[in-house]
Amino acid sequence: MNCCKRTLAFVTCFFLVLQLTAQDSLNVYPSHWWVGMKNRNLQLIFYNRFKNLSVDKGVIQSAHPAIKIKKLHKVSNRHYLVVDVEIAANAKPGKYKISFGGIIRSEWNHVFFELKPRSKQNGKTRIQGVNSSDLIYLKMPDRFSNGDAGNDRIAGLRDQSLDRSDYFKRHGGDLKGIQNQLDYLQQLGVTALWLNPVLLNDMPDRTEHGYAFTDHYTIDPRLGGAKAYHELIDSLHKRGMKIIQDAVYNHTGIEHFLYRDMPDSSWFHWWPQYTNTTYKDQVLMDPYAAAIDKKRMSDGWFTGVMPDVNQHNSFVANFLIQHAIWCTEEFGLDGWRIDTYAYNDLAFMNRCNKALLDEYPQLHLFGETWVHGIPNQSYFVRNKYNIPYKSNLPGVTDFQLNLYGIVPALTQGFGWTEGVNRLYLTATNDYVYTDPTKNVLFLDNHDLSRFFSMVGEDIAKLKMGIAWLLTFRGIPQLYYGTEILMKNFADPDGKVRLDFPGGWPGDAANKFEPGGRTPAENDVFNYVSTLANFRKTSTALTTGKLMQYVPEDGVYVYFRYNAQQTIMCVMNASEGEKQLDLRRFAERIKTYTKARNITDGTIADITGRFRVPGKTVWVGELQP
Repeated sequence: MNCCKRTLAFVTCFFLVLQLTAQDSLNVYPSHWWVGMKNRNLQLIFYNRFKNLSVDKGVIQSAHPAIKIKKLHKVSNRHYLVVDVEIAANAKPGKYKISFGGIIRSEWNHVFFELKPRSKQNGKTRIQGVNSSDLIYLKMPDRFSNGDAGNDRIAGLRDQSLDRSDYFKRHGGDLKGIQNQLDYLQQLGVTALWLNPVLLNDMPDRTEHGYAFTDHYTIDPRLGGAKAYHELIDSLHKRGMKIIQDAVYNHTGIEHFLYRDMPDSSWFHWWPQYTNTTYKDQVLMDPYAAAIDKKRMSDGWFTGVMPDVNQHNSFVANFLIQHAIWCTEEFGLDGWRIDTYAYNDLAFMNRCNKALLDEYPQLHLFGETWVHGIPNQSYFVRNKYNIPYKSNLPGVTDFQLNLYGIVPALTQGFGWTEGVNRLYLTATNDYVYTDPTKNVLFLDNHDLSRFFSMVGEDIAKLKMGIAWLLTFRGIPQLYYGTEILMKNFADPDGKVRLDFPGGWPGDAANKFEPGGRTPAENDVFNYVSTLANFRKTSTALTTGKLMQYVPEDGVYVYFRYNAQQTIMCVMNASEGEKQLDLRRFAERIKTYTKARNITDGTIADITGRFRVPGKTVWVGELQP
């Protein structure tokens, strides 16, 4: 009996300590900063969900001139305190005491805010930017490889699912699993990784995709947390590879602490009754659009579990911008892909982009613009239009060259505006962009049907798409598993997010190894690897100009060239062989007489008529 009483007392005391610790849990966002930043003004948000921070007649003090208190803001929710500070130009790395409270000094809060030294490798081996010399590999961390089974489930998080037989449950892939496969990715020719969001998604269900953040400053522990993220990125940079983080500014998850315990209601958009976005980006540029349609597009919620963030609120804007800068500096990011770009407040996006590029001029930013029409897409990126709204976004995900380019080129018969003519016609409109080479090309992604399925599981056509991807203008992006014939349509979209075979112990086949792949899979893997690794050292393909010719008889010819190298690409989308009179291309062929086929090394005579097999993109380097 006494033993039971002692146990009960111990348990009671234990939970009391936990409660007291939780009540004294004071967080500051951002959690730390760096000396020597170009913009030395910072807005700190202090938060304690159990305690009143905004006491009457509150005072805040800095114990050192390295951090100057400029202004104290009180918000309606007293769990928060917002403070403007200035980091001294001569501040040294260290931990600096900030104190705040009311009349009773013994109840004051004390925080040691750390200023860290900036990496001397910024712009060199880290934060290099991403450009047309890169090949981006997009992967969903939860579905690629499980390197640490110990983090598959994390106690205390809402989603405890772990079921690989269910498309919509978590499967256990993580950052360590990705790190374990870097040899595979380098062999393939990949130079940059774009991961679907890695921030904490403490949602009750459907969390495998990561687009509903619940804490901006925590890397999801089910992926391995900040330690694993640092280790992965450090490993990438040591190999000369790059990392792209997925940004979501438009919304949060409904379980985000900023929504569940709001500083005040103005942090999110509200309607008399639930209102979804219309997804109609056209109203943003439509000279005849109604104001309510514009508001519903921008301020409507993306889904019922993704509250729409009010970026007109200066505190919100500062929180998002500072987080982007914090992540870039903390992890050494080389680029940002910006989710649902068109749904954000566009003035805010210009401000956010500028803040990042002012601090890191070499950084690359590209936005998701799943819109229809070249005027629509180009509206959201740097363009040559003389219109009131001018975007400063460097690049976009080029949905036009996907939906109205390579897909119809390989799925439609040849016609005046069909087949390869559609690809040619779409490319002719590049004149609207300030720099189309900063746009990201792709065959598919985590939201679209896999390209192999789109072309009827025809390997020849898949190779055509891959050849175009790796030889056209822009930054190519390959979706994980394309190189091993992963397939399926986007309805339901879970099927385009299946696990990479071999990423889990006990998988029936290991597609990371040649012996685990079928002959057809090895054929496509080797095809990608040959072109991608050639591309790394090809100045014509990475930085050269593009010249295209009007398609004739189902054949589309384009050249990538500079003073050092000329690459000829011949796309024959027809079923049968075609003959070309190469004299038509004398402007680019000039005095060259031969061409080396990049994929098989054979030498072709290019002085007369030229035969191209059906369902082929012939890629050749011209030689004297």
